[in-house]
Amino acid sequence: MTEVLNPDELERRLREIGAERYHNHHPFHKLLHAGKLNRGQVQAWALNRYYYQSRIPIKDAALVSRLTDPALRREWRRRIVDHDGEAPDDGGIARWLTLTDGLGLDRACVESTRGVLPATKFAVDAYVQFVRGRSILEAIASSLTELFSAGIISERVAGMLANYSFVDEQALAYFNARLTQAPRDSEFALAYVKREARTPDQQQAVLDALVFKCDLLWAQLDALYHAYVEPGHVPPGAFVPDGVG
Repeated sequence: MTEVLNPDELERRLREIGAERYHNHHPFHKLLHAGKLNRGQVQAWALNRYYYQSRIPIKDAALVSRLTDPALRREWRRRIVDHDGEAPDDGGIARWLTLTDGLGLDRACVESTRGVLPATKFAVDAYVQFVRGRSILEAIASSLTELFSAGIISERVAGMLANYSFVDEQALAYFNARLTQAPRDSEFALAYVKREARTPDQQQAVLDALVFKCDLLWAQLDALYHAYVEPGHVPPGAFVPDGVG
């Protein structure tokens, strides 16, 4: 990139990336939302996604520790509270554990993360390292996948309630909260990058950060598809659904 984009053009480029690369297009999600997965495959998805959920506040805490602006710290630390809650049974992680409980997974095993796919861990850990090591602008830009999450959340909740008898509204409570949290968070992050990305290099870095985040979300679903759908190669030590292997 050699010319500075105006803020609206930068936003347009970001939204193009989401339209092309967001993981709602992945075959695994299409199967999940259409009711084409069995209980064990849904369990595998929820178990692996727990690893991602559990690392989000760690990622956000790493960013907060680098911020020198108190106003920005106050804004960003709200994300940590959203996931960790104010009490042991509060927050997004607790609600995700309600989902894994409802799917019949042992909570202690889920929290141990022992059965998580290696590729899931590599992808999620790479995200944490990205936020720790890249510029604050890039770290904030990497959160912009939330711009596209409302659609996939609505599709997921409707599809899973309609197609899986073993899922109920209580189990999916995590997603109801995210329908308001994600738009609030993404609006703030979008305004920040539109304001602070002032040079061609900074704007390219913002675009690349969003591509990176889309890629790591896609990679997690690639791993799930490979292990639990086709060809069905579950790595040693990873979760094996009942009746498989």
